[in-house]
Amino acid sequence: MAAVFSTLKFSPTPTTFISPLNPITPHHHHSPLHFSPKHSFPFTLKKTAISCSHPQQTPSNFTPTPTPSPRRRPNYIPNRISDPNYVRIFDTTLRDGEQSPGVSLTSKEKLHIARQLAKLGVDIIEAGFPAASNGDFEAVKTIAKEVGNAVDADGYVPVICGLSRCNEKDIRRAWEAVKYAKRPRIQTFIATSAIHMEFKLGKTKEQVIEIARSMVTFARSLGCDDVQFGPEDAGRFAFQLAFSVF
Repeated sequence: MAAVFSTLKFSPTPTTFISPLNPITPHHHHSPLHFSPKHSFPFTLKKTAISCSHPQQTPSNFTPTPTPSPRRRPNYIPNRISDPNYVRIFDTTLRDGEQSPGVSLTSKEKLHIARQLAKLGVDIIEAGFPAASNGDFEAVKTIAKEVGNAVDADGYVPVICGLSRCNEKDIRRAWEAVKYAKRPRIQTFIATSAIHMEFKLGKTKEQVIEIARSMVTFARSLGCDDVQFGPEDAGRFAFQLAFSVF
């Protein structure tokens, strides 16, 4: 390795500089540290090269640190993760995210976002609420066909999920949209807090539990092996009810 050092060689001749107090009037000064009007230095650089190469000594007992191999994604099994340290990412940008004020995504925009989510390696993409509208149904269906079948070199392909309420019409509609994916999923939900059951559904706890059980069974009967249940307003329902539902 060679290092280059510069030595300064000052010029003894007077130089002209512009005073910071009066930049219009030039002054003469013998200080070599002022700039001339042409912005040239009043000194020259004389370069000196010095070699300072030195062979690196490696200790005889030196052991290089091995490069850690990236953790492999465990094989996808519905409702089960073989690696206890792995966290599955469920992304709801295309469904719950669209409920943000002022947000309204077109089918083309949803497809673009779904592709980007797949590039990020998201495990599950909740593509939409197929029963909400024909537009949402078609968007979820397109994502299931295109993104839900784009298997990469490592065998990764995202799960495509459709949301539905706990009724046969919603669940059937969700299945018709996501069934084209390699890994389709239906998420069905029902209100489970006391205030929702009483004033929104007008049903008892026992009735809600039965609806949840029967609709999960119905979803599986359509041919969907990956069914997710969601208790709406779960933050306000009693733990005893939670255990009963699940």
